[in-house]
Amino acid sequence: MSAPAPSRPVSLPRPSYAAVLRVPHARRTFAAALVARLSYGTVSLSVLLSVTRATGSYVVAGAVMGLFGAATVFLLPLRAALVDRHGPRRALVPMASVYGVLLCVLAVLTWRPGVPAVAIGAAAALAGACAPPLGPTMRALWSELVADRRLLQRAYSLDGVAEELVFVTGPVLVGALVPYAPPASGVLLSAVLNVAGTLVFMASPAVAGPRARPAARTDRPRRRFAGRRGLPAPVVVAAAVGLVLSAVELLVMAFVTRHAYDDAVVPWMLAALSAGSALGGLLNGAVDWRAPARVRLPWCAAGLGAVVAAAGLAPGLGALAVAMACAGVFIAPALTTAYLLADETAAAGRRTQAGAWVNTAVNAGSSSGAPLAGLLAGRLPIGMCFLLTGAVTAVAALGAIRRTAADRT
Repeated sequence: MSAPAPSRPVSLPRPSYAAVLRVPHARRTFAAALVARLSYGTVSLSVLLSVTRATGSYVVAGAVMGLFGAATVFLLPLRAALVDRHGPRRALVPMASVYGVLLCVLAVLTWRPGVPAVAIGAAAALAGACAPPLGPTMRALWSELVADRRLLQRAYSLDGVAEELVFVTGPVLVGALVPYAPPASGVLLSAVLNVAGTLVFMASPAVAGPRARPAARTDRPRRRFAGRRGLPAPVVVAAAVGLVLSAVELLVMAFVTRHAYDDAVVPWMLAALSAGSALGGLLNGAVDWRAPARVRLPWCAAGLGAVVAAAGLAPGLGALAVAMACAGVFIAPALTTAYLLADETAAAGRRTQAGAWVNTAVNAGSSSGAPLAGLLAGRLPIGMCFLLTGAVTAVAALGAIRRTAADRT
């Protein structure tokens, strides 16, 4: 009897974006989540326009936006913790329902002038406090639907690029609506998108299947964040990326002004940044990385910092546009890798909350970037401003390396 032929290693098919969407129930669930998340792309501009129209005051509009944004961003980990503890259906449906009702109240208050600013601000703050954490929930669900870590990387990259497109599309929808209806109608549109998308999202069999295990009640509240050994690194890097993004928007405007270009070119510079981010996100998801996320994260942050620092040397608009596109190539990979690392290091029942901390860090950094860049731009040459802004992510990269080394020991 002849000996059996030696077995050859079987090469698995390479994961792709199409493979992500072929996961059972993934397309339906992802599409519903994007519809619901589109409301976050429409609501900010809608609230700003409607409050400005109703009160006639940019000061009041700015204060209302500050209340709405602060409640939305800084209470996000708490809302995500409720999703982890009670499950998506029991937590998200009440949140979306209350959020939708409060947005409708805000729309009614701002439909016509004459309502006190205090009532408008209270409605905006309460609405922001109830905004359902759809992004962190969808990313936590991806980790349940997709067992292959390579495919999960593609799922996260696809999610990140789609979310960025949502925030580009949202203001366009509002801009198309406002010429034909009061600005408050955009607030109503945001309520409808969020509630309808969330309900369809919750009806998906994928959401009904995997359940997050409740977090152990033995943890002391003061150690809930510190106990996640790998979480500080992605949170710090995400905050630095958010800060740099916000700062770059202002610095591009300062660059255009100081070089006596037309302000109309500013959106094109920022469009180059967004295009580079989308391209970088797709490329990042298409590569089979051998290095783990904890190793790739500092390099993504360092790359972003180096390109932003070099952007200050641009002699003109063409070079600045190229620099913005190159900087964008590192943005989506940095954030995607941060979310991946947070998911890897989170306890099984706290994945939504871990993603929410990264999300909160991005938004917190973004809220501080423009004011800090404004202070720098008023006192220093524009090249030095870009250099200092790029140094922020470089410092974050070093911190991530040190933190990762400490976690491994």
